[in-house]
Formats: sequence, structure tokens, C-alpha cells
Amino acid sequence: MARSTASSSERLAKAAGARVYLDYAGCSPVDPRVLAFMRPFLEGGVGNPGALHSLGLEARASLDSARAKIARLFGGPPGGVVFTAGATEANNLAIRGVAARAAGRHLVTSSVEHVSVVNACRHLEKRGWEVTYVAVDGDGHVDPDAVRRALRDDTALVSVGAGNGEIGTLEPVREIGRAARARGVPFHVDAVGVAGRLPLSVEEAAIDLLTLSSNDLYGPPGAGALWRRAEVKLAPVILGGGQESGYRAGTENVAAIVGMGVAADLARAERAAELPRLVQMRDRLLDGLVAAVPGARVTGARGERRLPHHASLVVPGVKADSVLMELDLHGVAASTGSACHEVSGEPSHVLRAIGCSREEAESSLCFTLGRWTTSAEVDIVLDAVPAVVARLRRIAPA
Repeated sequence: MARSTASSSERLAKAAGARVYLDYAGCSPVDPRVLAFMRPFLEGGVGNPGALHSLGLEARASLDSARAKIARLFGGPPGGVVFTAGATEANNLAIRGVAARAAGRHLVTSSVEHVSVVNACRHLEKRGWEVTYVAVDGDGHVDPDAVRRALRDDTALVSVGAGNGEIGTLEPVREIGRAARARGVPFHVDAVGVAGRLPLSVEEAAIDLLTLSSNDLYGPPGAGALWRRAEVKLAPVILGGGQESGYRAGTENVAAIVGMGVAADLARAERAAELPRLVQMRDRLLDGLVAAVPGARVTGARGERRLPHHASLVVPGVKADSVLMELDLHGVAASTGSACHEVSGEPSHVLRAIGCSREEAESSLCFTLGRWTTSAEVDIVLDAVPAVVARLRRIAPA
């Protein structure tokens, strides 16, 4: 698609007056259609799903309807959906929940997993578990054969994410899942970023546990889910009542869960039309930035092996936080790739795992597109980033 005819200064002036939001992986806007469906549950007239009166039974039916909608995203039985407060909790429930019931004390994951997976594994290591962190190649791909070689008789779980939120690389989950299934080892997949954007089947990929996030589907924050295959033994990590079939105590957030169900239905219905639009803008953004910013290079895979909405690159000679602050002054919101690393201040373990130096890891930029991203907004970013980088390289080189 050709660039718009407006001048660079006109586009930057527009950005200063209207936000250009390219941090959908950090927090996605809630779809207005989702909000409309949630409104009655927020304005009263809804009961506790555990109550036996009619309002409670209606709330329970709403939860069951949401389970069915969410399960349709990946072709699993809806009874396996366990609602949580988000993907981080779901990852912890999968890893620590399996560990609490397992006979073996060995787990296999990769060196580029989300920090919630990494820290759950470290939690187990402190309690005597052994964890094999399978290395990746320069694009962040996990080798299924390396996972196969890492499996042992006492391996209790394999956990590999479907799509990397920092570098955009899609992992060969089908091959990894089949390798785990051949050894009788449960396979957990963090599907945040992939679910609702790309086809994913728990049957084809031999997935036994699947993590989802409401907000990444344009649903409300504060809701997530772990799908569990019936034969997988799992212990709760939050104790209390018997909600969610005993796997997650606490009264369910009915309004947010209902919203997540609607968001899942919309994502499934609109996925085929949205996919090529996102891919076209993603590639134009990546190609344009590499061409316009000297020394910039893409992190992660390209083409069909990359998340359709994800553009990330290393820009040597500048600090990413300085670039992001200046972009914000231009009305552009982006990220370094992981809000968790931004909070901790530590360089990304994902970028280090693919061979980036500490300096390169500190110069990583990430732009994630979404349902309301426009071609004109991509133009604004293509103008703003080279100008900001050039200025910072002159006055404050890294």
C-alpha cells in the first residue's frame, strides 16, 4: 500500500493531536460491542453464580455460555475452561498446579517464555525440581527435536508459548505437542497473542493445557482462562471455595468473563478478514523502519512464522526508553516488548536468549497493531521513529 500524500510534518502534527496506539500487546482497547454486552452485568440485576436463586442461576448460565464461546476458539470441550483473573494466573495454575499432583519432578520449557512461566519454573526449582530450558535459534524458534531430547521418564510437563510477545516468533507447537504426547507428557501452551488471530486446535497440536487472556482478545482486563484436558491432574493454587470445579477459588468476575466470551466469538468470526490487513501493515512498518533507520534490524522471525500484529526491532545507538518517551511526545504509544521488563528495569531475557547484547536488548522497540490501527497511523510512525532516533543519536548516544 502506498504512503499517504500528506507531508511528514502534517502527519506528525496530526499525531501530536491524536494518539497513535501501537501497544496492543500491552493492553488492548475493549471492543465497544463487548462493553455493550457487559453493561447489564455491571449495572445490577446479576447474582452470585454459586447462589441457588434465579439470579444466581442466570449468572451460572452466563458463565457456561462464555465457556462455550471461548472453547470454540481452539476446538476444545467447554467443560475444560477454568476462569482466572488473567493469563499470568492461568500460567501459574498450569505449571504449579500440575507440579503439585505430579509423580515426576522435571519440567521442560524454553529460554524465551513469558516471565510468568519463567518465574513459576524458578519457584519449582527452589523446591527441588529440575527444569530444562531449551535454547532457541537467532529468531527465537524452539527446536522440537531439542524438546524431544530433553524429555525424561520423570518429566511432568512441557510448557512452550505459541507466539512470543517480545519478538513475535511463532513456535512449532504442533510438532512439540506431538513429541510430548508420544512420551505421555502433558503439554501446556501459553496462547496469548495467537488465539483469535491465527487458527489453533488443541487436538491437532496435542495440547493438554492452554492459557488465554481476555484483554488480548479485545475483552476487559481482569479475566483469563486455562483450558484443561480432562485427564490432566491439576491442583488449585488459590484456595477457598469450590468455584470453577474446585480449580480456582473465589467468586467469578461474571461481567468480565461474559465480556471475554463475546470477545472470543468476535475474534473467531472476524479472524479471516483481519489477518491479511494486519500482516500487510506489519510488514510495511518493519520494512519501512529498517530502510529508514540506519543499523536497525528486525528481531524474531519474518513472514508466516511471525505473529500477524507484531513488529519489533533493535535500534543501536539509542536507549529504547528515551525513544519511547520522545515518541509519546509525538502522540505515539509503543513499548520495549514486555511491560514486565519495563517495570523491573532488567534487560529482556528473551532478547539475550536470541543473542542480543545487553546494549542491544536495551535498544529494542516493539509496535503491536490491532483492530483499530490504520494505514495512516503506520505512516505517522514511519515518519516519527527515524526523526526521533536521529535526534537522540546526535544529542544522547547510548
